[in-house]
Amino acid sequence: MSTVTFDRTTRVYPGQEAPAVDQLDLEIQDGEFLVLVGPSGCGKSTSLRMLAGLEEVDAGRILIGDEDVTQLPPKARDIAMVFQNYALYPHMSVAENMGFALKIAGTPKSEIATRVKEAAVLLDIEQYLGRKPKALSGGQRQRVAMGRAIVRQPRVFLMDEPLSNLDAKLRVQTRTQIAQLQRRLNATTVYVTHDQVEAMTMGDRVAVLKDGVLQQCAAPREMYDRPANLFVAGFLGSPGMNLMELPVIDGGVQFGDRVVRVARDTLAGAGASTVMLGVRPENLEVGQAGIKLEVDVVEELGADAYVYGRADVGHDQQTIVARVDWRHPPARGETINVAPVDDTSIHVFDTSTGRRIG
Repeated sequence: MSTVTFDRTTRVYPGQEAPAVDQLDLEIQDGEFLVLVGPSGCGKSTSLRMLAGLEEVDAGRILIGDEDVTQLPPKARDIAMVFQNYALYPHMSVAENMGFALKIAGTPKSEIATRVKEAAVLLDIEQYLGRKPKALSGGQRQRVAMGRAIVRQPRVFLMDEPLSNLDAKLRVQTRTQIAQLQRRLNATTVYVTHDQVEAMTMGDRVAVLKDGVLQQCAAPREMYDRPANLFVAGFLGSPGMNLMELPVIDGGVQFGDRVVRVARDTLAGAGASTVMLGVRPENLEVGQAGIKLEVDVVEELGADAYVYGRADVGHDQQTIVARVDWRHPPARGETINVAPVDDTSIHVFDTSTGRRIG
């Protein structure tokens, strides 16, 4: 396996002024599982396709190990790609699909058979080797597509939204299998998804893109606890972080009829009369003080319950989400007060730039 380096890599599509990927600087360690995540059109799939050699690089370079592969054709890069649509040959058996790339490369039949069987055992699809793809379920087809990549023993695995065609239950099961498999193989893997839950549960590190620009790259827990800016704060988490523009007062930030204590040097860094305060739903509690919330929806999820309500924040009314006691949730139409659990459970962002200041 090998490291992967994006060195100020840029891609501008013909006829477009704004780059699809803008000076991406990112280093992926040997054996690491890195997830590229972001909304549609953020540049994540373009980044993966540049690494695969399926898109041109207009500026910068891409390295696999110490080798500059920027101008190499896909077949010379020693990578294997798993697509969302499986891309299996319908007239071939599972075994033939898995071994086809090795056959084209002139690998001896005995070695092909050995590699295919090893990958099939690893993926628990040994019993399907003689079947055609049409006789398999979606999850089984995806495992065949992964097996086809594994038998090639490439330097880098690339996965482009491989679970998007699966139903919700199978998606959860398969993402667990992919993560376990990657750790067993210790394979350098770049995985693209729009699903932030997939990103948080699968990756050693997560790289968040917006409009072709890398916003933050960190371990999932670090990114969740210390998002670098408003975009990352709002994007990661389900339900998302509550973000409110609130007035700065002496000693902190005014949160309804309660003052949230914020360090003076943090507020001085904002240099404005307001800051953007972020609080995750699980860090809000129902009490006697805080912001008044009129409950619109109560979402009961078994061991968790969330309320979605309207609150007057500054000059605007906005929706706020809070996790509440699932045994005694408030009723729809009820008015409650919510406030941060404590003053350390908040996130402070600059109103004008969106960057994190505390």
